[in-house]
Amino acid sequence: MNQVEKSIRSCLERGDKAFVPYIMAGDGGLDTLREKVLFLQEKGATAIEIGIPFSDPVADGETIQQAGERALAEGVTLRSVLRTLQSFKQEVNPEMPLLIMSYLNPILAFGVDEFVQSLQVSGVSGLIIPDLPLEESELLNETLATNHIALIQLVSLTSDQKRMAAISGQSSGFIYAVTVNGITGARQGFDEALAEHLMNLKSISSVPVLTGFGISTPAQVEELSDYTDGVIVGSAIVEAFHNGDADRISRLIKASKGKQTADH
Repeated sequence: MNQVEKSIRSCLERGDKAFVPYIMAGDGGLDTLREKVLFLQEKGATAIEIGIPFSDPVADGETIQQAGERALAEGVTLRSVLRTLQSFKQEVNPEMPLLIMSYLNPILAFGVDEFVQSLQVSGVSGLIIPDLPLEESELLNETLATNHIALIQLVSLTSDQKRMAAISGQSSGFIYAVTVNGITGARQGFDEALAEHLMNLKSISSVPVLTGFGISTPAQVEELSDYTDGVIVGSAIVEAFHNGDADRISRLIKASKGKQTADH
């Protein structure tokens, strides 16, 4: 079992649900990355997803797109993010894994083997690549497994039973269950069939299932945590950091605590 799955299962054993905040690396400057990671660690994040700014972010909504544009304007690159993470990795609790979210092109431009070695040197334990199809994941599977880095696969609302089982068999760390048909960003509510879909996915998955996309309030964190092992919150965290609203982040994380008894 890799560190990402270990941390989530430890969180569940404590009686909480997992909470994974997403931040855009370099939004506000790369010198803010250490401060944000340590703040989220102090507030009780289970793991942290660190986005790499990219010029063609097909899965990102307006809030994260704008954060990426601000980071790109600062000259932030995949290499500079990994160097920055390496500079303060000794301050990060190894039981709170760092995850990188990048699109595939920057990884290919970096070079797969060199990229994976750099992840390990930088203290990164997991990887999310939204535009990497399951059928192409062999490109990274072996070298990631050799370096004990989880490749977290995404399941969409349109994935059928057979594909969900196939993704479960190939995912490590956890499965990222996308809650909407579309891009990231705050939503007022979710499809009525979402709860059944999530519970079905959880029943066939051999690794924890976390839900993401569109979750922006403590009430939504509590609601969706009832059906899976935890949540990933992106746009609301990015917006709160941009506005200097630390209390909003604290309330979102707090909503994931003490939820284990509601497990289905």
